[in-house]
Amino acid sequence: MTAPEIKVVASEGIGNIGDIGNVGDIGDVEELAVDGLRWLTAAARETAGGGLAWTTKPSDDDADPMLYNGTAGNIPVLLDAWRHFGDDSYADTAVRAARSLAESVDGADDDSLYFGRTGTALVLRAVHDELGDTAAGAAADRTLELVRSRFDGTRWGELFELMGGNAGIGLGALLSGDPELAVLALEPYLRTAEQTPAGVQWAHRPGIDSRLHHVSHGTLGIVLALARVGEATGRADLVELALAGAADVVARDEAGPEGFLVPHSTPQHRPDVVDPVSYGWCHGPAGDAQAFRILRDVTADPAWSALADRCWHTVTHSGLPRRLRPGFWDNNGRCCGTAGVLALACDRIAEQRDPYDFAHVLVADLTARALRDGAGARWSNVEHRATPSDLEPATGWAMGNAGIVRELLRFVRLSRGGNPRYTFPWPDQLPVPARPMPPNA
Repeated sequence: MTAPEIKVVASEGIGNIGDIGNVGDIGDVEELAVDGLRWLTAAARETAGGGLAWTTKPSDDDADPMLYNGTAGNIPVLLDAWRHFGDDSYADTAVRAARSLAESVDGADDDSLYFGRTGTALVLRAVHDELGDTAAGAAADRTLELVRSRFDGTRWGELFELMGGNAGIGLGALLSGDPELAVLALEPYLRTAEQTPAGVQWAHRPGIDSRLHHVSHGTLGIVLALARVGEATGRADLVELALAGAADVVARDEAGPEGFLVPHSTPQHRPDVVDPVSYGWCHGPAGDAQAFRILRDVTADPAWSALADRCWHTVTHSGLPRRLRPGFWDNNGRCCGTAGVLALACDRIAEQRDPYDFAHVLVADLTARALRDGAGARWSNVEHRATPSDLEPATGWAMGNAGIVRELLRFVRLSRGGNPRYTFPWPDQLPVPARPMPPNA
């Protein structure tokens, strides 16, 4: 199987990529981001303690504290908006949201990065560091201590990967200033690795025959955490294990020599609902490239840069963001859709001075698919197997406004020659150099 060679053009209803090229049109993108923030902030609900919290979708009953699709994942875009616009109202909203996060800690039943306490601690720490909120800092410390207390010597729960298991907890602990907990979380991978002909792999949960390969739930997410924690703590054994895990995934490539495309899992996990290949951050080359960028910096080996370039070749020749068939590219969000690819496009612009062309295509697609009215802007994803197929717009990082608006704001800054970094660096996305950017001509 080879990567499909499809010429990249804008989606139906979208103009040529040159239509978003000057500062005036970049202002329209910024206005869209403002409308997205307006809808997002209006969707917040007051809590009993004077905080603010979000449900995953406005029609949901219960607030969701998670980094993945709840309150914790909405705070980073508020911090970015505060710095981007210099508007303290976004900072005030972030502080109130942090208050509700602190209130949620004791009742949480998950300790992971994306679904539990570790993500909460990381965001609370960011609110303390960026806004000087001492209550958030104290809550972050207490939250991470709760995480530490719930370790059973091998794991925290059923999941054993980046989003819901040890890898994410280790990465979050490292970035929260607790390298000892980070090592504690990562060491079990040394004794649970399964040898393969090319390297090693891990079961993402007990009792599952399939082995997943990509960032969100698979080998490359574990690799990413092992490499970062190993380098930061001087643990060469963790870095070596990361390289062995990456070698297993690289050996599964089906799109070389120019491209890079690895199946979702082996044998295919849930073949009735999961596509064999995808292209986004979670299970595709857009996320694989993020892991390879980190290995590039940890090892100084140019082979990882070449692999990241091959991932990008496959992404840009896949046909996305066009919806080529039912089920292909039905998501606008940061996890599985267009915003996650835009994050990598902007990384490449900032690091390698890539042209803006494909980023223009992605931004034009997000602009065309936005639902805008007096309440603001939001995005509806599609489930082609359901009727109606348009899903209710979501608020959070993974599938909704928080993740999309965050990438649109960064694109605007890059296009104006501004700071290419986020205020809150996402834990599994390597920060780019903080250097001036040439304007988007």
